[in-house]
Amino acid sequence: MSRAAFAEINLSALRLNLQRVRQCAPSARVLAVVKANGYGHGILRVARALDGADAFGVTSIDEALELRSAGISQRIVLLEGVFDASELPLVQQEQLDIVVHHETQLQLLQHATLDVTQRLRVWVKLDTGMHRLGFAPAQLPDVLRRLGASAGIAPEVTFITHLASADERGNNVTAQQVARFEEFTRAQHGARSMANSAGTLAWPSTHYDWVRPGLMLYGISPFADSSAAQEGLLPVMTIKSRLIAINRFKQGDAIGYGGSWTCPQDMSVGVVAFGYGDGYPRHAVSGTPVLVNGQRVALIGRVSMDMITVDLRSQAQVQVGDLAVLWGQGLPVEEVARAAATIPYELVCGITQRVRVTEVED
Repeated sequence: MSRAAFAEINLSALRLNLQRVRQCAPSARVLAVVKANGYGHGILRVARALDGADAFGVTSIDEALELRSAGISQRIVLLEGVFDASELPLVQQEQLDIVVHHETQLQLLQHATLDVTQRLRVWVKLDTGMHRLGFAPAQLPDVLRRLGASAGIAPEVTFITHLASADERGNNVTAQQVARFEEFTRAQHGARSMANSAGTLAWPSTHYDWVRPGLMLYGISPFADSSAAQEGLLPVMTIKSRLIAINRFKQGDAIGYGGSWTCPQDMSVGVVAFGYGDGYPRHAVSGTPVLVNGQRVALIGRVSMDMITVDLRSQAQVQVGDLAVLWGQGLPVEEVARAAATIPYELVCGITQRVRVTEVED
């Protein structure tokens, strides 16, 4: 028999979250970001469920080819572009879009022999304040001139930039980035893209022609000061397992590795079959919430590879085999991430292969 741990992926919630994107940015096309295996939800599963998206964003050509091989026909954008000329024939053959963000990529395109019958769609990335990838805005005229000299590149590019602090509603950096992006792209011909999930939800001035939601599609708030429910989002991933033991201990008994937590009174302690080998955050502290039969209990002691232990003092009728929820429906992943001093991205992307996945439709 397989382990009790499984991840439940709610496909209906995915679609409803896409509707929320369109509600927020009704005039923009949607580039759904499905990189990192669909943020841990399964890249093909997510792309098929989000068949209403206008395009998909991935990191690597391998991710793009996985989508194309499965029959995904929407535009696919390589968000980090290409890094070797040998990739370009395949990019053109599979009709992939590429982001160009660095001088080395620009030189690669200038010296490449491109198929002029299947011209390459290029997104030019500008660094408006993130200071990670992208050309300085003042370089844009030269970048466009050099791209325009190639017959194998589509004449109209898309302009893209990335928001550095949109998840902080009161941070003026976003307004500064918008002003910079406007200054250098206003007179150019071509679509524009700026909004990530936070921009889509809170900064209408960033919507432009394409929004690029990632986190919000999976039912997770990008903001520290609001929950997914407050943003009109539904959790897509719910992590479930079961109690595999209930033990009675005495006051002063130490629980788990290192004995870091001791029983304050005679009490019942439950063992849930889920640990860091499954993707639970090893550094989650005692007190991190877990749902047992829909009721909150507290994680106690250290997280083990295959198990966690929980305080069952409030659960008089609990039995071995009862359901535990680690995060998802009824327990926001954002709350668990805060208790582990990390971010929700890391938790949902970190679920390991040994966790079974089931799909549900609500």
